[in-house]
Amino acid sequence: MRIGLVTDSLGHLSFDELLETAASLGVHTLEFGCGGWSSAPHINLDALLESDAERQNFTAKIRDHGLEISALNCSGNQLAPGERGRDNDQVVRKTFKLANLMGIRRIVMMSGLPGAGPDAKHANWFITAWPPEVHESLRYQWEDVAIPYWRELVKEAQANGIEKLCIEQHASQLVYNTATLLKLRDAVGETVGVNFDPSHALWMGGDPLRAIRQLRGAIYHVHAKDTRVDPHNREINTRLETQPNDQVADRSWNYVTLGYGHSEIWWRDFVIQLNQNGYDDVLSIEHEDYSLPPLVGVQKAVELLRTVT
Repeated sequence: MRIGLVTDSLGHLSFDELLETAASLGVHTLEFGCGGWSSAPHINLDALLESDAERQNFTAKIRDHGLEISALNCSGNQLAPGERGRDNDQVVRKTFKLANLMGIRRIVMMSGLPGAGPDAKHANWFITAWPPEVHESLRYQWEDVAIPYWRELVKEAQANGIEKLCIEQHASQLVYNTATLLKLRDAVGETVGVNFDPSHALWMGGDPLRAIRQLRGAIYHVHAKDTRVDPHNREINTRLETQPNDQVADRSWNYVTLGYGHSEIWWRDFVIQLNQNGYDDVLSIEHEDYSLPPLVGVQKAVELLRTVT
């Protein structure tokens, strides 16, 4: 396994500071956010698309620090109704083009989430089977929007030399668990796999260690991020949570630094399960812990991963 880093985790650093810090911490690979929900703190998508010299300088600096690019990340909701979806879709297409120009074969992104019907103004995430109209909305989302879009997108990815589209199973997305990931993969082909991030399944009540076995052969990239469930708040309010992420003490669960939600033993088992099921590649640290400064959290995550890999 190689230790990687989602560069948004240290978004307060300049590009040069990021490279120096990542190399000094013992990080091996970088995953760059290109737009969408990322502010793209370390990459100028348009500038890199327009200039070969910019691309050469960008990649040379990364190599000079002994680092590699594990993936480009264009996570956003490209299936959202209206202008928001169109804007995110443009980020996806530009990211594919940049990947082609830079010889990058792996893209991390999300499935997207349409509205409930053709006239919807906002995306709608359905997680229960009732009321009955939910099923018509799900049919519309999958059959009329998502599957046709993804079939076309897979073709564009392949035309750009992209071998792996790594979908993160995330809340408020059409693909959010094992079943929905496999549903999309079965519909559009094996270019689509998973960016496996255990933190989401952990707050939803799933067991990532079991899911790894179900996803054997479909795990294309991995995020290293932990979740801590607050037993008091969960028992009162369930795991369904809409309190802002920075209100840590009031929430039923929070994303935390590796080891602060699950022990070193759990993370060692996580790595073992990945290995036994065919994944021996990047563990890309994603720091979203409001209780620790980013640099401290990333350093602790690197230390834990060194211990368990």
